[in-house]
Amino acid sequence: MSKRSALIFILITLIINSMGIGLMMPVMPALMTELTSLPVSDAARWGGALSVLYALMQFLFGPTIGNLSDRFGRRPVLLISMFVMAVDYLIMALAWHLAILFVARTLSGVAGATFSAASAYIADVSSKEDRAKNFGLVGAGFGVGFVLGPMIGGFLGEFGPRAPFYAAAALSFVNFLFGYFILPETLKPENKRPFDWKRANPLGALKQVANYPAVRTLLIALFLFDIGHYVYPAVWSYYATEVFAWTPGDIGLSLAFVGIAFAVVQGYLIRIMEPKLGAGRTLFVGLAASLVAFTGLAFASTGWMAYSMIIFAAFGALATPAFTGLMSNRIPDDAQGELQGLISSAAGLSMVISPFVMTQTFSYFSGPDAVITFPGAPFALAWLLILASMIFALPFMQLQEKLPSGKKTGRKETPAE
Repeated sequence: MSKRSALIFILITLIINSMGIGLMMPVMPALMTELTSLPVSDAARWGGALSVLYALMQFLFGPTIGNLSDRFGRRPVLLISMFVMAVDYLIMALAWHLAILFVARTLSGVAGATFSAASAYIADVSSKEDRAKNFGLVGAGFGVGFVLGPMIGGFLGEFGPRAPFYAAAALSFVNFLFGYFILPETLKPENKRPFDWKRANPLGALKQVANYPAVRTLLIALFLFDIGHYVYPAVWSYYATEVFAWTPGDIGLSLAFVGIAFAVVQGYLIRIMEPKLGAGRTLFVGLAASLVAFTGLAFASTGWMAYSMIIFAAFGALATPAFTGLMSNRIPDDAQGELQGLISSAAGLSMVISPFVMTQTFSYFSGPDAVITFPGAPFALAWLLILASMIFALPFMQLQEKLPSGKKTGRKETPAE
């Protein structure tokens, strides 16, 4: 399989994985009320608990999965992840008790290796100069799946709240078969390293990153960016209802626009911009665009203003692949999976922190009992987080970055790196 074909396969894998998640969204309220016999308002609390559990599992097991891919290769980890996800969706489709859903979400969180192993796969088949733009495929796959998943899930939901889960299981299993027969291994034998439990956890992985000060700084910057960036899924529907009086249909249309815009930026525009600007300047564009988006959303008063800010928010998504590319280029080839697992772990922790902080901020500054009415406050807080991220990342925003050399794990960076 050529590098181009391998990247196309990874893109398809990410789209299918994101579609599987999106398929569930329209029917989760109906399924939760069916299993709990509670009204939607109360069942939503259990839905939130499921989301937190999923994020926690990704935080805890991201480095484990990444380290396993460095030991056994990307192919087996990806294939096992696809198969487990298929089984997981089938369990959810057949769930007869709320506890079964918690078991299923635990499995899916642990098997969330698709993104970290897929990113390591991309690093394997990309030159250092191409990594940042190729990492954009991760966001593009998520964007396309984010658009298609809820649309198909809403349609299938007409046949019952469990129908989309059967469809997600079938999609995942087809993708598993597709990968089983055509997916090659990309991790070279000389780059495999022994599995070590001391490294295969968030704290152990962070200790390894301490050998690379630049990566550690970039990871802090990415963590701050993620907490700010996750304000969108955390409060968008509440914010749009409160400020613009949008209906669920209006909100769904805006989310589809978000998905399309993100897919275009991360799947297409980054492949034009990054080779010309370099990863550092691309990161600057992404962070600066996020600052513009959060400024506009914090003070928006009409729907068209929000739509105009979605464009800037989409360009803000350039930051994620740029961050990943800058870090990947500073890590040896035998530790790419470990790095991607750590990035996945940080994202999982962000998905635990951000929804809680952002929704509490929105609640405090909204409604009739608010001392100060400012429903855009979560976006103002996100603006501060992006600014802090930019300050940490400033040393890496030059036009041409100096790529460090060296392949062996444990090599310390020089101050210039």
